[in-house]
Formats: sequence, structure tokens, C-alpha cells
Amino acid sequence: MEYVYAALILNETGEEINESNLTDVLEAAGVDVEESRVKALVAALEDVDIDDAVAEAAAVPAGGAAAGGSAGGESADEADDGDDDDEVEEADEDLPDTTDDDEDEEASGEGLGDLFG
Repeated sequence: MEYVYAALILNETGEEINESNLTDVLEAAGVDVEESRVKALVAALEDVDIDDAVAEAAAVPAGGAAAGGSAGGESADEADDGDDDDEVEEADEDLPDTTDDDEDEEASGEGLGDLFG
């Protein structure tokens, strides 16, 4: 996360997000900088408007629809019809089994978690 925070600091101060500036911010914060992670982050943010991304992320409620929000625009009172147990069971049946995918990603070293720590 330090790498992302460093990029946010550079964006907030109006500095260019490049390898040199990102490394300088990380070193100033006492982070043991990994050059490959710096390069990967700079490449990933190349065509990203960070201000738009932050504004979009701030517009999404903390729990989102996955935490019980109503995607249909109904209020909580309108959506509650007393059949919560049936809805939970139906939602569980619709979810794909992702346990194997997670193990594959961990084994191959892919995924954003590996990139950002």
C-alpha cells in the first residue's frame, strides 16, 4: 500500500508520477524500495486519471451491493419482505466457486496483492 500512497501524494502535490519521484517519496518514508514494484505501478498508472478514480471510489458506498445494499434503488424498508433466509440461500447458490482460482493466483504470483503488498 505504501507504493499507492506515494503515488497519491505525488498526484496531490502536482508532481509527475514517475519512477524517480515515486522512489524518492518511498525512500523518504523509510520504505525498502523494490524497483520492480515501482516500475509496475508507474506502468499501471500511465493512462489513469487518479483524481477521477478517487472520486469514483468515494462515490461507492462502503459496503456496496455485496454487503446488503439494494441494487434496484429500493430503500431498505421497501426491500425487506421478511424472506431474508431465502434470499441469502439464493445468493449463495449463484456465486461461483473461486477457491481454486485463489490458489492458482497465489501459486503463480499474479494479482494486485502481490504488486502492492
